[in-house]
Amino acid sequence: MHITLKATITGFALACFAGHASARTSVDHDAFASIADIHKAYASGELTAEGLTRLFLDRITRLDQAGPSIHSVIETNPDALALAANVPANTPLAGIPVLLKDNIDTGDRMQTTAGSLALLGKPAPRDATVTEKLRKAGAIILGKANLSEWANIRSPHATSGWTARGGLTRNPYILDRNACGSSAGSAAAVAAGFATVSLGSETDGSILCPASMNGLVGIKPTVGLVSRAGIIPISSTQDTAGPMARSVADAAAVLGVIAGSDPRDPATAEADRHATDYTRYLDPDALRGKRIGVVRRLAGIEPNADRALEKTIAILKAQGATVVDPVEIPHLSELSDRELDVMLTDFKHDIAAYLATRPDQPMKTLADLIAFNERMAQKEMPWFGQELFVAAQAKGGIDDPSYIEKRETNRRLAGPEGIDAALKKDHLDALLAPSWGPAFTTDLLLGDHVVSGDPTIGGVSAPAAIAGYPSITLPVDVVHHLPVGVVFFGTKWSEPTLIAIAYGVEQKAQAFRRPTFLPTLPL
Repeated sequence: MHITLKATITGFALACFAGHASARTSVDHDAFASIADIHKAYASGELTAEGLTRLFLDRITRLDQAGPSIHSVIETNPDALALAANVPANTPLAGIPVLLKDNIDTGDRMQTTAGSLALLGKPAPRDATVTEKLRKAGAIILGKANLSEWANIRSPHATSGWTARGGLTRNPYILDRNACGSSAGSAAAVAAGFATVSLGSETDGSILCPASMNGLVGIKPTVGLVSRAGIIPISSTQDTAGPMARSVADAAAVLGVIAGSDPRDPATAEADRHATDYTRYLDPDALRGKRIGVVRRLAGIEPNADRALEKTIAILKAQGATVVDPVEIPHLSELSDRELDVMLTDFKHDIAAYLATRPDQPMKTLADLIAFNERMAQKEMPWFGQELFVAAQAKGGIDDPSYIEKRETNRRLAGPEGIDAALKKDHLDALLAPSWGPAFTTDLLLGDHVVSGDPTIGGVSAPAAIAGYPSITLPVDVVHHLPVGVVFFGTKWSEPTLIAIAYGVEQKAQAFRRPTFLPTLPL
C-alpha cells in the first residue's frame, strides 16, 4: 500500500541559512527537523515528502555545490522527487530523506564509485542490502555523499574527505578545517542540513571521527549486525555500515531499520537474534545505576577533547551513574601492529569479490585499479599516491597462515582479552574516552587539498574496530566554533546499552549547533 502526502510546504524557510537563529512555530519545520517532528508534520498536513525533498535539493544546490561549497554530496538522485511522491504508509522512515556514502550500491540511475573515476560508468545492478532496507522502511534515497577516496585505503598520506570525483569535503563549521574521513560527506551533509540522516561505513574510525568533527551522533555497529552486501569493502574482518544523525533518537531509528541477518553476508548469521527497535532504549533516566569506565590511556592527546570528557563524567555522575576512573584495557598498545596487515590482505581479496558483482565494469581486480590510477595519475593522484594499494597487491591470500594468525590474535586481544576483560574486571556497562578534538581540524587548505593524513587508525576507535564491537559518538560541547564529543564503546551486541547511555548524556549536554559556514577560525 502506498499513500501520497498532499499537504503543502508553505511556510518553510527555504532561504534560511543554517546556524541563523529564527523564531519557530508549529509549522516552521526546517532542514534540521528530527524524524519525529517530520512525521508529525506529515500527519498534520503541514508538510509533504515532496516539499521536504525539494528543500534539501535546494540547499544542496545553494550551499553544497555553490555558496560555501561544502562538497559533501557527490551526486543527487534524479528520481528523488518521484520517490517522494509515492511514500509507503506506516513505515519507520516514511518520507525521510537519506544520503548514502558513495561506496553503497543503489540499483538505480546513480553511480557507486567510492569517489574514484575508475568505477564511473554503469550503475550497480542492484541495491546494497542496507539500501533495500531503507527503501522498504519508506526512506527517500536523496543522493550519494562524498568521502575519502576508496574509504582511505589508497595511501597513508591520503586527504580526509577528498576524491577525484567529488573534490574536497569541507567542515561546515569552519570551511578551512578538516571534516575527517572516510565518511566525511555523510557527516558534513547532515550537519549542514542537506539531509535528515545519512549512512556511513567504518573499518576503523570512519564513522566515529567524521561524526565527531561535524557535531553528530554516529553509531559504529557490531560487525555482523548490519549487512555489508553491496558496499565497496576494505576489510570483511572490520567493515560495517552505520547511521549518522543530529540526535541519538534519529540514529537509533535508522539502526533499527538496517540491522538484521542477510544471506548475502554470512557474517550477519546471528544478527536477527540481536536486531531490535533501538528507539525502545531512549530512556532519559537510563544513566541511573550504570557503571562506566574511563579509558584514560585514550585521553591526554587534545585538551579540548579532554575537557569534553570531564564534562561528560560530571553528567554521568549527576544522573546517577557510577564512574570508574581510570580503567585499563589490556593489550591496548599491541593492537595496531597487525591491523594494517590484516586490512591490506582483506582488501586485495574483498575488492575483487565486490568487483565481480559489477559485471559491466572493466575493473576486475586490485591490479586493474592500480593500473588505472597510473594512467589517470594527473586526475587521480595529484596530491597523494597509492602506496597502500601497491602494498595490498603484494599480500598473499586470506588462507595464508600468517594472515590468519594476525587476524585471530588481534580479535582476541582487542575483544575477549581486551574490552571484555576491562568490562568484567570492574563490572562495567560500557567504556568512555574522548573523541577527536578541534586540534585535529587545524589542517590547512591548499587549493582543493588538505595538507593532512587521517587521524583515525590507531586512535580511540581502534579497540572496538579491531574487536568488531560497537561504538557510539555524540557531541557534548562546542569549542572555538567547533564541536567536540566523546565515544562510548562496549562488548559485542551492546548497542542497546550504548544508545541508552548516549541518550542520557545527550539530554543534559544538548550540544548540537547548526553550523554557520565560517570561512576560517576567528581570531
